[in-house]
Amino acid sequence: MKTALAAAAAALALSACTISTDNETAADVNAAAADVGATTENAVEDVDTAVDRALDSAENTMEDAGNAVGPTLDRAGDAIGNAADRTGTALENAGDRAERAASAARNEVER
Repeated sequence: MKTALAAAAAALALSACTISTDNETAADVNAAAADVGATTENAVEDVDTAVDRALDSAENTMEDAGNAVGPTLDRAGDAIGNAADRTGTALENAGDRAERAASAARNEVER
């Protein structure tokens, strides 16, 4: 009977130890899950912050580029207009010279 009582006491102690181990394991799993959750939340917040900064930077760059393009296009338009004016003047001068040359040639022929 002593052996049976000792076995029963050992079984009861082992059972209590198993329940305690299960509780500790569950607590450890819950703590690990909370750590993973907090780490994941921090990572998501860090990524959100980085994306927001990148988008703000891209927006500022595009705005700066847009502001720079306007004056550049204005200068290009002015240069094209000036080149067209000079071309027109050169064509007029060439036409005048050709007319004078033709007139001089007629005068030579008539003499």
